[in-house]
Amino acid sequence: MTYTAPIADMVFALVEVAGHPADDDTLRPILDEAAKLAGGVLAPVNRSGDIEGAVLENGVVRAPKGFKHAYERFVAGGWNAVPCDPAFGGQGLPWTVATPVAEMWNSANMAFALCPLLNQGAIELLSAHGSPAQKALYLRKMISGEWTGTMNLTEPQAGSDLGLLKTRAEPRGDHYRIRGQKIFITWGEHDMAANTVHMVLARTPKAPPGSKGISLFLVPKILVGADGTLNGRNDLRCVSIEHKLGINGSPTCVMAYGDNDGAIGFMVGEENRGLEAMFTMMNNERMGVGMQGVAIAERAYQQARDYARQRIQGRDLKGGRETVPIVRHPDVKRMLLTMKAGIDAIRALTYYTAAQMDRAKQGDAAAQARVDLLTPVVKAWNTDLGCEIASLGVQVHGGMGFIEETGAAQHFRDARIAPIYEGTNGIQAQDLAFRKVARDGGKAMRALIAEMDGDFKDGLGIASEAAALDALENTTAFMVKAGAEAPELAAAAATPYLRLVGTVAGQWVLTRQAKAAERRLKEGGGDRTFLELKTLLARFYARSILPQAMAQAMAAAGGEEIVSLDEAAL
Repeated sequence: MTYTAPIADMVFALVEVAGHPADDDTLRPILDEAAKLAGGVLAPVNRSGDIEGAVLENGVVRAPKGFKHAYERFVAGGWNAVPCDPAFGGQGLPWTVATPVAEMWNSANMAFALCPLLNQGAIELLSAHGSPAQKALYLRKMISGEWTGTMNLTEPQAGSDLGLLKTRAEPRGDHYRIRGQKIFITWGEHDMAANTVHMVLARTPKAPPGSKGISLFLVPKILVGADGTLNGRNDLRCVSIEHKLGINGSPTCVMAYGDNDGAIGFMVGEENRGLEAMFTMMNNERMGVGMQGVAIAERAYQQARDYARQRIQGRDLKGGRETVPIVRHPDVKRMLLTMKAGIDAIRALTYYTAAQMDRAKQGDAAAQARVDLLTPVVKAWNTDLGCEIASLGVQVHGGMGFIEETGAAQHFRDARIAPIYEGTNGIQAQDLAFRKVARDGGKAMRALIAEMDGDFKDGLGIASEAAALDALENTTAFMVKAGAEAPELAAAAATPYLRLVGTVAGQWVLTRQAKAAERRLKEGGGDRTFLELKTLLARFYARSILPQAMAQAMAAAGGEEIVSLDEAAL
Protein backbone atom coordinates (compact mmCIF):
# COMPACT_ATOMS: atom_id res chain seq x y z
CA MET A 1 0.00 0.00 0.00
CA THR A 2 2.69 2.45 -1.04
CA TYR A 3 2.09 5.91 -2.44
CA THR A 4 4.11 7.61 -5.16
CA ALA A 5 3.30 11.22 -5.92
CA PRO A 6 2.22 11.59 -9.59
CA ILE A 7 4.56 14.51 -10.18
CA ALA A 8 4.46 14.32 -13.98
CA ASP A 9 0.64 14.56 -13.92
CA MET A 10 0.80 17.41 -11.42
CA VAL A 11 3.30 19.48 -13.39
CA PHE A 12 1.45 18.91 -16.66
CA ALA A 13 -1.83 20.15 -15.17
CA LEU A 14 -0.10 23.11 -13.53
CA VAL A 15 1.59 24.25 -16.72
CA GLU A 16 -1.02 23.40 -19.37
CA VAL A 17 -4.24 24.18 -17.48
CA ALA A 18 -3.36 26.40 -14.51
CA GLY A 19 -0.86 28.45 -16.48
CA HIS A 20 2.08 28.02 -14.11
CA PRO A 21 5.35 29.07 -15.80
CA ALA A 22 6.90 26.14 -17.65
CA ASP A 23 10.38 27.44 -16.91
CA ASP A 24 9.89 27.69 -13.12
CA ASP A 25 12.98 25.85 -11.94
CA THR A 26 11.84 25.91 -8.28
CA LEU A 27 8.64 23.91 -8.81
CA ARG A 28 10.04 20.44 -9.49
CA PRO A 29 12.55 20.45 -6.58
CA ILE A 30 9.76 21.44 -4.16
CA LEU A 31 7.48 18.69 -5.43
CA ASP A 32 10.30 16.14 -5.34
CA GLU A 33 11.09 16.91 -1.71
CA ALA A 34 7.42 16.88 -0.73
CA ALA A 35 7.05 13.50 -2.44
CA LYS A 36 9.83 12.06 -0.29
CA LEU A 37 8.10 13.10 2.93
CA ALA A 38 4.68 11.95 1.69
CA GLY A 39 5.81 8.55 0.45
CA GLY A 40 8.52 7.85 2.99
CA VAL A 41 7.11 9.25 6.25
CA LEU A 42 3.35 9.90 6.04
CA ALA A 43 2.16 6.98 3.92
CA PRO A 44 3.78 4.27 6.10
CA VAL A 45 1.68 5.28 9.14
CA ASN A 46 -1.60 5.68 7.22
CA ARG A 47 -2.82 2.10 7.64
CA SER A 48 -1.51 1.70 11.19
CA GLY A 49 -3.12 5.02 12.14
CA ASP A 50 -6.46 3.79 10.81
CA ILE A 51 -6.23 0.60 12.87
CA GLU A 52 -4.99 2.22 16.09
CA GLY A 53 -6.94 5.48 15.90
CA ALA A 54 -6.57 8.48 18.17
CA VAL A 55 -7.09 7.78 21.88
CA LEU A 56 -8.39 9.99 24.71
CA GLU A 57 -6.46 9.31 27.94
CA ASN A 58 -6.88 11.39 31.10
CA GLY A 59 -8.02 14.43 29.15
CA VAL A 60 -5.24 14.17 26.57
CA VAL A 61 -5.81 12.97 23.01
CA ARG A 62 -2.87 10.91 21.80
CA ALA A 63 -2.34 10.63 18.07
CA PRO A 64 -1.58 7.19 16.62
CA LYS A 65 1.98 5.89 16.80
CA GLY A 66 4.26 7.58 14.32
CA PHE A 67 2.06 10.64 13.81
CA LYS A 68 3.95 12.87 16.25
CA HIS A 69 7.30 11.98 14.69
CA ALA A 70 5.83 12.58 11.22
CA TYR A 71 4.52 15.97 12.34
CA GLU A 72 7.94 16.92 13.72
CA ARG A 73 9.45 16.10 10.32
CA PHE A 74 6.67 18.08 8.61
CA VAL A 75 7.35 21.18 10.74
CA ALA A 76 11.13 20.86 10.52
CA GLY A 77 10.87 20.85 6.73
CA GLY A 78 8.94 24.14 6.74
CA TRP A 79 6.02 22.56 4.89
CA ASN A 80 3.32 24.30 6.91
CA ALA A 81 4.64 27.70 5.80
CA VAL A 82 4.55 27.18 2.02
CA PRO A 83 1.76 29.66 1.04
CA CYS A 84 2.02 31.95 4.08
CA ASP A 85 3.06 35.57 4.58
CA PRO A 86 6.87 36.01 4.75
CA ALA A 87 6.34 38.80 7.28
CA PHE A 88 5.47 36.09 9.80
CA GLY A 89 7.90 33.43 8.68
CA GLY A 90 5.99 32.09 5.69
CA GLN A 91 7.54 31.20 2.35
CA GLY A 92 5.11 33.29 0.31
CA LEU A 93 4.78 30.69 -2.45
CA PRO A 94 1.67 30.73 -4.69
CA TRP A 95 -1.33 28.47 -4.24
CA THR A 96 -0.39 26.78 -7.50
CA VAL A 97 2.60 25.35 -5.60
CA ALA A 98 0.88 24.81 -2.24
CA THR A 99 -2.04 22.91 -3.79
CA PRO A 100 -0.15 19.95 -5.31
CA VAL A 101 1.96 19.75 -2.16
CA ALA A 102 -1.25 19.50 -0.10
CA GLU A 103 -2.49 16.83 -2.48
CA MET A 104 0.53 14.71 -1.57
CA TRP A 105 -0.11 14.99 2.18
CA ASN A 106 -3.74 13.97 1.75
CA SER A 107 -3.00 11.08 -0.61
CA ALA A 108 -0.32 9.75 1.70
CA ASN A 109 -2.30 10.11 4.92
CA MET A 110 -5.60 11.97 4.87
CA ALA A 111 -6.17 11.70 8.64
CA PHE A 112 -2.78 13.27 9.37
CA ALA A 113 -3.18 15.94 6.68
CA LEU A 114 -6.37 17.26 8.25
CA CYS A 115 -4.31 18.85 11.03
CA PRO A 116 -2.28 21.21 8.77
CA LEU A 117 -5.34 21.69 6.55
CA LEU A 118 -7.35 23.15 9.46
CA ASN A 119 -4.36 25.16 10.62
CA GLN A 120 -3.97 26.69 7.15
CA GLY A 121 -7.57 27.87 7.22
CA ALA A 122 -7.10 29.38 10.69
CA ILE A 123 -4.00 31.20 9.44
CA GLU A 124 -5.99 32.64 6.52
CA LEU A 125 -8.73 33.78 8.90
CA LEU A 126 -6.36 35.45 11.37
CA SER A 127 -4.34 37.05 8.57
CA ALA A 128 -7.51 38.62 7.13
CA HIS A 129 -9.39 39.59 10.29
CA GLY A 130 -7.03 39.52 13.28
CA SER A 131 -5.80 42.64 15.04
CA PRO A 132 -2.12 43.59 14.70
CA ALA A 133 -1.53 42.36 18.27
CA GLN A 134 -3.22 39.02 17.56
CA LYS A 135 -1.21 38.52 14.40
CA ALA A 136 2.03 39.37 16.17
CA LEU A 137 1.30 36.96 19.02
CA TYR A 138 -0.06 33.94 17.14
CA LEU A 139 0.71 33.92 13.42
CA ARG A 140 4.42 33.09 13.48
CA LYS A 141 3.91 29.97 15.62
CA MET A 142 0.89 28.86 13.59
CA ILE A 143 2.67 29.40 10.28
CA SER A 144 5.69 27.41 11.43
CA GLY A 145 3.34 24.63 12.56
CA GLU A 146 4.60 24.75 16.14
CA TRP A 147 1.00 25.60 17.06
CA THR A 148 -2.07 24.36 15.22
CA GLY A 149 -5.47 25.90 14.58
CA THR A 150 -9.05 24.60 14.54
CA MET A 151 -12.54 25.64 13.47
CA ASN A 152 -15.32 25.51 16.08
CA LEU A 153 -18.76 25.99 14.52
CA THR A 154 -21.09 23.06 15.09
CA GLU A 155 -23.08 22.38 18.28
CA PRO A 156 -25.35 19.45 19.16
CA GLN A 157 -28.52 21.42 18.35
CA ALA A 158 -26.99 23.45 15.49
CA GLY A 159 -25.54 21.56 12.56
CA SER A 160 -25.34 23.57 9.36
CA ASP A 161 -27.83 26.15 10.70
CA LEU A 162 -25.37 28.20 12.74
CA GLY A 163 -28.06 30.69 13.63
CA LEU A 164 -29.11 28.21 16.33
CA LEU A 165 -25.79 28.11 18.20
CA LYS A 166 -25.83 28.81 21.95
CA THR A 167 -22.19 29.16 23.01
CA ARG A 168 -21.87 32.36 25.07
CA ALA A 169 -19.13 34.97 25.28
CA GLU A 170 -19.26 37.33 28.28
CA PRO A 171 -17.02 40.44 28.22
CA ARG A 172 -14.34 40.73 30.92
CA GLY A 173 -12.21 43.78 30.21
CA ASP A 174 -9.85 43.05 27.31
CA HIS A 175 -11.11 39.49 26.87
CA TYR A 176 -14.24 37.34 27.00
CA ARG A 177 -15.23 34.26 28.98
CA ILE A 178 -16.47 31.54 26.64
CA ARG A 179 -18.97 28.90 27.80
CA GLY A 180 -20.54 26.19 25.64
CA GLN A 181 -19.99 22.94 23.79
CA LYS A 182 -18.80 22.33 20.24
CA ILE A 183 -18.90 19.05 18.32
CA PHE A 184 -17.10 17.62 15.27
CA ILE A 185 -13.91 19.58 16.01
CA THR A 186 -11.18 18.07 13.85
CA TRP A 187 -7.86 17.80 15.73
CA GLY A 188 -9.51 19.77 18.56
CA GLU A 189 -7.16 18.16 21.08
CA HIS A 190 -3.90 16.32 20.40
CA ASP A 191 -0.31 15.83 21.53
CA MET A 192 1.53 16.71 18.30
CA ALA A 193 1.95 20.47 18.92
CA ALA A 194 2.64 22.65 21.95
CA ASN A 195 -0.55 24.68 21.60
CA THR A 196 -3.85 24.69 19.72
CA VAL A 197 -5.54 27.93 18.70
CA HIS A 198 -9.31 27.47 18.48
CA MET A 199 -11.45 29.74 16.30
CA VAL A 200 -14.82 29.70 18.09
CA LEU A 201 -18.20 31.14 17.10
CA ALA A 202 -20.25 32.41 20.06
CA ARG A 203 -22.83 35.02 21.09
CA THR A 204 -22.25 38.10 23.20
CA PRO A 205 -24.93 39.01 25.81
CA LYS A 206 -26.77 41.60 23.67
CA ALA A 207 -26.38 39.85 20.33
CA PRO A 208 -29.43 39.75 18.04
CA PRO A 209 -30.89 36.30 17.33
CA GLY A 210 -29.93 34.18 14.35
CA SER A 211 -26.81 34.33 12.23
CA LYS A 212 -26.57 38.13 12.54
CA GLY A 213 -25.73 37.76 16.24
CA ILE A 214 -22.62 35.61 15.95
CA SER A 215 -19.13 36.79 16.87
CA LEU A 216 -15.77 35.09 16.42
CA PHE A 217 -13.24 34.42 19.16
CA LEU A 218 -9.67 33.18 19.35
CA VAL A 219 -9.46 30.74 22.27
CA PRO A 220 -6.03 29.19 22.89
CA LYS A 221 -5.69 25.80 24.54
CA ILE A 222 -2.69 27.14 26.48
CA LEU A 223 -2.84 30.80 27.42
CA VAL A 224 -0.18 32.98 25.82
CA GLY A 225 1.62 35.81 27.58
CA ALA A 226 2.35 39.16 25.97
CA ASP A 227 5.90 37.96 25.29
CA GLY A 228 4.65 34.77 23.59
CA THR A 229 5.37 32.42 26.49
CA LEU A 230 2.86 29.69 27.39
CA ASN A 231 1.14 30.47 30.69
CA GLY A 232 -1.02 27.50 31.69
CA ARG A 233 -4.11 25.65 30.53
CA ASN A 234 -7.23 27.54 29.48
CA ASP A 235 -10.65 26.43 30.75
CA LEU A 236 -11.44 24.06 27.90
CA ARG A 237 -11.23 20.32 27.42
CA CYS A 238 -11.98 17.47 25.08
CA VAL A 239 -14.98 15.58 26.46
CA SER A 240 -14.80 12.70 24.01
CA ILE A 241 -13.66 11.72 20.52
CA GLU A 242 -16.05 10.31 17.95
CA HIS A 243 -16.02 6.71 16.71
CA LYS A 244 -16.21 7.12 12.95
CA LEU A 245 -16.53 5.37 9.62
CA GLY A 246 -13.09 6.57 8.50
CA ILE A 247 -10.22 9.02 9.08
CA ASN A 248 -9.71 7.20 12.37
CA GLY A 249 -6.22 8.58 12.86
CA SER A 250 -7.71 12.08 13.09
CA PRO A 251 -9.39 12.92 16.42
CA THR A 252 -12.86 14.41 15.92
CA CYS A 253 -13.53 15.99 19.28
CA VAL A 254 -16.41 17.13 21.44
CA MET A 255 -15.04 20.28 23.08
CA ALA A 256 -16.31 21.84 26.32
CA TYR A 257 -15.55 25.50 26.98
CA GLY A 258 -15.94 27.05 30.44
CA ASP A 259 -16.61 24.19 32.85
CA ASN A 260 -15.23 26.44 35.61
CA ASP A 261 -14.57 30.18 35.27
CA GLY A 262 -15.02 30.28 31.51
CA ALA A 263 -12.44 29.87 28.78
CA ILE A 264 -10.54 33.07 28.02
CA GLY A 265 -11.10 34.19 24.44
CA PHE A 266 -10.37 37.26 22.33
CA MET A 267 -12.73 38.69 19.74
CA VAL A 268 -11.52 38.51 16.15
CA GLY A 269 -12.96 41.19 13.89
CA GLU A 270 -16.16 43.06 14.68
CA GLU A 271 -18.88 42.04 17.09
CA ASN A 272 -21.81 40.20 15.45
CA ARG A 273 -19.85 39.75 12.21
CA GLY A 274 -18.14 36.53 13.19
CA LEU A 275 -19.82 34.34 10.61
CA GLU A 276 -18.66 36.69 7.85
CA ALA A 277 -15.08 36.40 9.13
CA MET A 278 -15.35 32.64 9.53
CA PHE A 279 -16.24 32.32 5.85
CA THR A 280 -12.64 33.28 5.07
CA MET A 281 -11.59 30.09 6.82
CA MET A 282 -14.46 28.03 5.42
CA ASN A 283 -13.72 28.96 1.81
CA ASN A 284 -10.07 28.07 2.32
CA GLU A 285 -11.13 24.74 3.84
CA ARG A 286 -13.58 24.06 1.01
CA MET A 287 -10.76 24.27 -1.50
CA GLY A 288 -8.69 22.05 0.79
CA VAL A 289 -11.46 19.48 1.06
CA GLY A 290 -11.92 19.55 -2.71
CA MET A 291 -8.23 18.68 -2.94
CA GLN A 292 -8.90 15.78 -0.57
CA GLY A 293 -11.29 14.40 -3.18
CA VAL A 294 -8.43 14.41 -5.70
CA ALA A 295 -5.98 12.97 -3.20
CA ILE A 296 -7.99 10.02 -1.93
CA ALA A 297 -9.04 9.17 -5.49
CA GLU A 298 -5.38 9.12 -6.57
CA ARG A 299 -4.43 6.86 -3.65
CA ALA A 300 -7.28 4.46 -4.44
CA TYR A 301 -6.35 4.46 -8.14
CA GLN A 302 -2.70 3.67 -7.52
CA GLN A 303 -3.58 0.72 -5.33
CA ALA A 304 -6.22 -0.60 -7.76
CA ARG A 305 -3.87 -0.23 -10.74
CA ASP A 306 -1.04 -2.06 -8.97
CA TYR A 307 -3.37 -4.84 -7.83
CA ALA A 308 -4.77 -5.25 -11.36
CA ARG A 309 -1.26 -5.65 -12.72
CA GLN A 310 -0.45 -8.37 -10.20
CA ARG A 311 -3.71 -10.32 -9.90
CA ILE A 312 -3.68 -13.28 -12.33
CA GLN A 313 -7.13 -14.46 -13.32
CA GLY A 314 -8.95 -15.35 -16.56
CA ARG A 315 -7.73 -15.75 -20.13
CA ASP A 316 -6.98 -12.96 -22.56
CA LEU A 317 -9.94 -12.44 -24.91
CA LYS A 318 -7.44 -11.83 -27.71
CA GLY A 319 -6.51 -15.50 -27.53
CA GLY A 320 -4.15 -17.86 -25.75
CA ARG A 321 -4.53 -20.43 -23.02
CA GLU A 322 -2.52 -18.76 -20.25
CA THR A 323 -4.20 -16.85 -17.45
CA VAL A 324 -3.32 -13.17 -17.46
CA PRO A 325 -3.27 -10.17 -15.10
CA ILE A 326 -6.77 -8.75 -14.75
CA VAL A 327 -5.54 -5.40 -16.10
CA ARG A 328 -5.79 -7.07 -19.55
CA HIS A 329 -9.58 -7.49 -19.25
CA PRO A 330 -11.65 -4.75 -20.95
CA ASP A 331 -13.98 -4.18 -17.99
CA VAL A 332 -11.05 -3.68 -15.62
CA LYS A 333 -9.48 -1.31 -18.15
CA ARG A 334 -12.80 0.56 -18.24
CA MET A 335 -12.81 0.96 -14.45
CA LEU A 336 -9.19 2.09 -14.34
CA LEU A 337 -9.72 4.55 -17.20
CA THR A 338 -12.81 5.91 -15.44
CA MET A 339 -10.76 6.42 -12.29
CA LYS A 340 -7.81 7.98 -14.09
CA ALA A 341 -9.90 10.30 -16.28
CA GLY A 342 -11.90 11.47 -13.29
CA ILE A 343 -8.74 12.17 -11.29
CA ASP A 344 -7.13 14.11 -14.13
CA ALA A 345 -10.31 16.17 -14.48
CA ILE A 346 -10.74 17.10 -10.82
CA ARG A 347 -7.01 17.69 -10.36
CA ALA A 348 -6.75 20.05 -13.33
CA LEU A 349 -9.91 21.95 -12.33
CA THR A 350 -8.59 22.36 -8.78
CA TYR A 351 -5.18 23.54 -9.94
CA TYR A 352 -6.87 25.96 -12.35
CA THR A 353 -8.93 27.38 -9.47
CA ALA A 354 -5.81 27.69 -7.32
CA ALA A 355 -4.18 29.72 -10.09
CA GLN A 356 -7.22 32.00 -10.15
CA MET A 357 -6.78 32.43 -6.38
CA ASP A 358 -3.23 33.63 -6.97
CA ARG A 359 -4.43 36.13 -9.57
CA ALA A 360 -7.25 37.30 -7.31
CA LYS A 361 -4.76 38.03 -4.53
CA GLN A 362 -3.06 40.40 -6.97
CA GLY A 363 -6.31 42.33 -7.38
CA ASP A 364 -7.78 40.62 -10.47
CA ALA A 365 -11.54 41.00 -10.04
CA ALA A 366 -12.41 38.58 -12.85
CA ALA A 367 -10.20 35.94 -11.26
CA GLN A 368 -11.95 36.44 -7.91
CA ALA A 369 -15.33 36.00 -9.60
CA ARG A 370 -14.08 32.75 -11.13
CA VAL A 371 -12.83 31.52 -7.74
CA ASP A 372 -16.18 32.34 -6.13
CA LEU A 373 -18.00 30.46 -8.89
CA LEU A 374 -15.81 27.36 -8.87
CA THR A 375 -15.19 26.90 -5.13
CA PRO A 376 -18.49 25.06 -4.46
CA VAL A 377 -17.92 22.95 -7.59
CA VAL A 378 -14.39 22.00 -6.54
CA LYS A 379 -15.57 21.13 -3.05
CA ALA A 380 -18.66 19.13 -4.02
CA TRP A 381 -17.91 17.60 -7.43
CA ASN A 382 -14.39 16.57 -6.43
CA THR A 383 -15.50 14.87 -3.24
CA ASP A 384 -18.42 13.10 -4.91
CA LEU A 385 -15.99 11.72 -7.48
CA GLY A 386 -13.52 10.90 -4.74
CA CYS A 387 -16.12 8.56 -3.22
CA GLU A 388 -17.06 7.07 -6.59
CA ILE A 389 -13.44 6.48 -7.57
CA ALA A 390 -12.54 4.96 -4.20
CA SER A 391 -15.57 2.66 -4.59
CA LEU A 392 -14.32 1.62 -8.04
CA GLY A 393 -10.98 0.89 -6.40
CA VAL A 394 -12.69 -1.63 -4.14
CA GLN A 395 -14.45 -3.12 -7.18
CA VAL A 396 -11.20 -3.63 -9.08
CA HIS A 397 -9.94 -5.70 -6.14
CA GLY A 398 -13.05 -7.88 -6.25
CA GLY A 399 -13.68 -9.78 -3.03
CA MET A 400 -10.28 -8.78 -1.70
CA GLY A 401 -11.34 -5.14 -1.84
CA PHE A 402 -13.98 -5.87 0.77
CA ILE A 403 -11.33 -7.26 3.13
CA GLU A 404 -9.80 -4.62 5.40
CA GLU A 405 -6.27 -6.02 5.19
CA THR A 406 -5.86 -4.96 1.56
CA GLY A 407 -6.38 -1.29 2.48
CA ALA A 408 -8.77 -0.54 -0.39
CA ALA A 409 -11.67 -0.30 2.05
CA GLN A 410 -9.87 2.35 4.10
CA HIS A 411 -9.70 4.70 1.12
CA PHE A 412 -13.43 4.20 0.56
CA ARG A 413 -14.19 4.87 4.24
CA ASP A 414 -11.87 7.86 4.46
CA ALA A 415 -13.34 9.42 1.31
CA ARG A 416 -16.90 9.37 2.63
CA ILE A 417 -16.53 12.26 5.06
CA ALA A 418 -15.40 14.76 2.43
CA PRO A 419 -18.88 15.32 0.84
CA ILE A 420 -20.20 16.08 4.35
CA TYR A 421 -17.87 18.43 6.19
CA GLU A 422 -17.15 22.11 5.44
CA GLY A 423 -20.77 22.42 4.29
CA THR A 424 -22.45 19.34 2.85
CA ASN A 425 -22.42 19.01 -0.90
CA GLY A 426 -26.11 19.88 -0.94
CA ILE A 427 -25.23 23.18 0.72
CA GLN A 428 -22.51 23.74 -1.87
CA ALA A 429 -25.09 23.19 -4.60
CA GLN A 430 -27.43 25.75 -3.01
CA ASP A 431 -24.54 28.19 -2.78
CA LEU A 432 -23.77 27.73 -6.47
CA ALA A 433 -27.41 28.01 -7.52
CA PHE A 434 -28.40 31.07 -5.51
CA ARG A 435 -25.29 33.03 -4.50
CA LYS A 436 -23.06 32.35 -7.48
CA VAL A 437 -25.50 32.04 -10.42
CA ALA A 438 -28.92 33.53 -9.66
CA ARG A 439 -27.55 36.51 -7.74
CA ASP A 440 -25.58 37.93 -10.69
CA GLY A 441 -28.06 36.79 -13.34
CA GLY A 442 -25.66 34.10 -14.55
CA LYS A 443 -22.96 36.57 -15.59
CA ALA A 444 -19.98 34.72 -14.09
CA MET A 445 -21.19 31.35 -15.39
CA ARG A 446 -21.78 32.70 -18.88
CA ALA A 447 -18.21 34.05 -18.91
CA LEU A 448 -16.95 30.57 -18.05
CA ILE A 449 -19.18 29.00 -20.71
CA ALA A 450 -17.81 31.40 -23.33
CA GLU A 451 -14.25 30.41 -22.42
CA MET A 452 -15.15 26.73 -22.61
CA ASP A 453 -16.80 27.27 -25.99
CA GLY A 454 -13.60 28.71 -27.42
CA ASP A 455 -11.58 25.70 -26.28
CA PHE A 456 -14.17 23.17 -27.45
CA LYS A 457 -14.35 24.68 -30.94
CA ASP A 458 -10.66 23.99 -31.27
CA GLY A 459 -10.99 20.76 -29.29
CA LEU A 460 -11.40 17.06 -29.95
CA GLY A 461 -14.13 17.26 -32.58
CA ILE A 462 -16.43 14.97 -30.57
CA ALA A 463 -20.11 15.91 -30.72
CA SER A 464 -20.72 15.42 -27.00
CA GLU A 465 -18.61 18.51 -26.21
CA ALA A 466 -20.93 20.93 -28.00
CA ALA A 467 -24.06 19.11 -26.80
CA ALA A 468 -22.93 19.20 -23.17
CA LEU A 469 -22.05 22.88 -23.37
CA ASP A 470 -25.49 23.64 -24.84
CA ALA A 471 -27.06 21.71 -21.96
CA LEU A 472 -25.07 23.77 -19.45
CA GLU A 473 -25.98 27.06 -21.12
CA ASN A 474 -29.70 26.23 -21.28
CA THR A 475 -29.78 24.91 -17.71
CA THR A 476 -27.99 28.01 -16.46
CA ALA A 477 -30.73 30.15 -18.03
CA PHE A 478 -33.30 27.95 -16.29
CA MET A 479 -31.50 28.32 -12.93
CA VAL A 480 -31.37 32.12 -13.23
CA LYS A 481 -35.09 32.28 -13.99
CA ALA A 482 -36.07 29.76 -11.31
CA GLY A 483 -33.83 31.46 -8.74
CA ALA A 484 -35.79 34.69 -9.21
CA GLU A 485 -39.30 33.30 -9.74
CA ALA A 486 -39.47 29.78 -8.26
CA PRO A 487 -36.72 29.29 -5.64
CA GLU A 488 -38.06 25.87 -4.64
CA LEU A 489 -37.51 24.63 -8.19
CA ALA A 490 -34.01 26.11 -8.20
CA ALA A 491 -33.27 24.39 -4.89
CA ALA A 492 -34.55 21.06 -6.22
CA ALA A 493 -32.35 21.46 -9.30
CA ALA A 494 -29.22 22.62 -7.50
CA THR A 495 -27.41 19.31 -7.01
CA PRO A 496 -27.83 17.97 -10.57
CA TYR A 497 -26.90 21.45 -11.81
CA LEU A 498 -23.65 21.43 -9.83
CA ARG A 499 -22.86 17.97 -11.16
CA LEU A 500 -23.56 19.27 -14.67
CA VAL A 501 -21.14 22.16 -14.18
CA GLY A 502 -18.48 19.81 -12.87
CA THR A 503 -18.95 17.25 -15.63
CA VAL A 504 -18.63 19.84 -18.40
CA ALA A 505 -15.76 21.65 -16.68
CA GLY A 506 -13.99 18.30 -16.40
CA GLN A 507 -14.15 17.84 -20.16
CA TRP A 508 -12.95 21.40 -20.63
CA VAL A 509 -9.73 20.92 -18.65
CA LEU A 510 -9.12 17.48 -20.17
CA THR A 511 -9.51 18.95 -23.64
CA ARG A 512 -6.94 21.59 -22.76
CA GLN A 513 -4.59 18.84 -21.63
CA ALA A 514 -5.19 16.81 -24.79
CA LYS A 515 -4.47 19.75 -27.08
CA ALA A 516 -1.29 20.52 -25.15
CA ALA A 517 -0.24 16.87 -25.42
CA GLU A 518 -0.83 16.93 -29.19
CA ARG A 519 1.26 20.07 -29.49
CA ARG A 520 4.12 18.53 -27.54
CA LEU A 521 3.97 15.35 -29.62
CA LYS A 522 4.25 17.40 -32.82
CA GLU A 523 7.19 19.24 -31.35
CA GLY A 524 8.82 15.89 -30.60
CA GLY A 525 9.35 16.53 -26.91
CA GLY A 526 8.36 14.63 -23.81
CA ASP A 527 7.33 11.09 -22.94
CA ARG A 528 5.25 9.80 -25.86
CA THR A 529 3.37 7.21 -23.77
CA PHE A 530 2.48 9.85 -21.16
CA LEU A 531 1.31 12.37 -23.77
CA GLU A 532 -0.71 9.86 -25.77
CA LEU A 533 -2.50 8.84 -22.56
CA LYS A 534 -3.55 12.46 -21.99
CA THR A 535 -5.25 12.49 -25.39
CA LEU A 536 -6.82 9.09 -24.81
CA LEU A 537 -8.21 10.14 -21.42
CA ALA A 538 -9.88 13.22 -22.90
CA ARG A 539 -11.49 11.14 -25.65
CA PHE A 540 -12.58 8.43 -23.22
CA TYR A 541 -14.15 11.05 -20.93
CA ALA A 542 -15.92 12.69 -23.89
CA ARG A 543 -17.47 9.41 -25.03
CA SER A 544 -18.05 7.59 -21.72
CA ILE A 545 -18.53 10.26 -19.03
CA LEU A 546 -19.51 13.56 -20.65
CA PRO A 547 -22.87 12.18 -21.94
CA GLN A 548 -23.96 12.20 -18.28
CA ALA A 549 -24.21 15.99 -18.67
CA MET A 550 -27.35 15.67 -20.75
CA ALA A 551 -28.98 13.46 -18.12
CA GLN A 552 -27.94 15.91 -15.38
CA ALA A 553 -29.54 18.75 -17.34
CA MET A 554 -32.76 16.76 -17.61
CA ALA A 555 -32.68 16.04 -13.88
CA ALA A 556 -32.17 19.73 -13.11
CA ALA A 557 -35.28 20.60 -15.12
CA GLY A 558 -37.38 17.93 -13.46
CA GLY A 559 -37.89 19.21 -9.95
CA GLU A 560 -41.69 19.42 -10.00
CA GLU A 561 -42.09 16.05 -8.27
CA ILE A 562 -39.66 17.06 -5.55
CA VAL A 563 -41.43 20.34 -4.88
CA SER A 564 -44.91 18.81 -4.94
CA LEU A 565 -44.03 15.93 -2.60
CA ASP A 566 -45.88 15.81 0.71
CA GLU A 567 -43.12 14.69 3.05
CA ALA A 568 -45.67 12.82 5.15
CA ALA A 569 -46.01 10.39 2.24
CA LEU A 570 -42.42 9.21 2.54
